[in-house]
Amino acid sequence: MKNYTDIEQSKKLADILPLESADMYYSNPSVENYYSPIPHIGNYSAMHNQIPCWSALALLEIIRNNGRYELQMYEGGYYFEANGFITESYFNTVDACYEVIIKLYELNLL
Repeated sequence: MKNYTDIEQSKKLADILPLESADMYYSNPSVENYYSPIPHIGNYSAMHNQIPCWSALALLEIIRNNGRYELQMYEGGYYFEANGFITESYFNTVDACYEVIIKLYELNLL
């Protein structure tokens, strides 16, 4: 099961969310443009050539702090229902959280 944002999701969320809300990070030890595929737990630091990363728990907390949104679970996966919109269904909470955060941002609700 996916428990954190992938690198592409992380880069997009870094443009939207406060960087201090990230509870993990991808590191780039030395090779240019190569980031470890597994993030580290800890605070993101722009000074160390890192990409912020969010765990499922951190994403759920961001969503919870921005209003009442219901994470629905069914046999095939997860989706969010809120403010008159329903996200697509996903097999994991991270992708469902990512979509609702993007949607809230587009609607200026975040």
